[in-house]
Amino acid sequence: MSRGAAKQRVRVGVARLRSLIVGLLALVTAAAASACTTGEDPPRIVVTTNILGDITRQIVGDEADVTVLMKPNADPHSFGLSAVQAAELERADLVVHNGLGLEENVLRHVAAARESGVATFAVGDAVDPLTFRTADDGGPTAEEGQPDPHFWTDPDRVGKAAGLIADQVVEHVDGVDAGAIRANADRYGDELTGLTAWMEKSFDRIPEDRRALVTNHHVFGYLADRFGFRVIGAVIPSGTTLASPSSSDLRSLTEAMEQAGVRTVFADSSQPTRLAEVLRTELGGRVQVVELYSESLTAEGEGADTYLRMMRANTTAMTDGLTAGTSGD
Repeated sequence: MSRGAAKQRVRVGVARLRSLIVGLLALVTAAAASACTTGEDPPRIVVTTNILGDITRQIVGDEADVTVLMKPNADPHSFGLSAVQAAELERADLVVHNGLGLEENVLRHVAAARESGVATFAVGDAVDPLTFRTADDGGPTAEEGQPDPHFWTDPDRVGKAAGLIADQVVEHVDGVDAGAIRANADRYGDELTGLTAWMEKSFDRIPEDRRALVTNHHVFGYLADRFGFRVIGAVIPSGTTLASPSSSDLRSLTEAMEQAGVRTVFADSSQPTRLAEVLRTELGGRVQVVELYSESLTAEGEGADTYLRMMRANTTAMTDGLTAGTSGD
């Protein structure tokens, strides 16, 4: 090949390369412009606890990014935030939290986000909260008269919460499809209605004299109120796992259990069952300790990774635990 022909080929190659680069730059520019017009940075919703996180995700669907701060199997009363997570709160379009004192180590960060102009929604305040009451053993909870944050044990209140969360998302989060949000809320509401009916049918298997609850702390007040259970007492006479029982508390509870003929204690799966096991010792080994998922969802595939699965698992465990041995009584 002559030297002139070689130079010509190089010039043609360079020209093609320039044309390719110009084309690629045009594509990148067009993609960037398209991303800007469609919202490259999607709306952000931050939720404190994982139970509320699942409910919120059911409502939001693909309309916004939902970040849940509380990890699976954690305790809402004691979990804390990293600096990165705290910063996420202040960058959110909406923060959804329980309120009513549940997320004790997180509420100051929620307050800081609110003061910086972020919309926040305390779900517990808006669903007709019950107050902690004296248990059937006559002993008060540490928070008697204070609002009980554990409203999710009543699926009817969760249905109300779902609608209210939808309202908040539509009002405060720009760029979402309000129709899609409402449709998601309606669909989920139907699922919750089905859950309530299934729970009622399941609990109907429990004889009236066995519809009594003893738990590791006071967490099922809403369920008891909705489905007609008596709360005999709790190993920890408090609405928070951060408290500790005294020897007199345990003595009062064992006496109340003896009088009521209760032999089943329900302990949260995210907490050690040591305290419930103490009752087994106090009552001569005649106590059955049944684990429930009361305050946290599990990791995926571990039995309670959504609110609906958690409530179904708990209902089955409670029904089986309170009907065990009825045929031989």
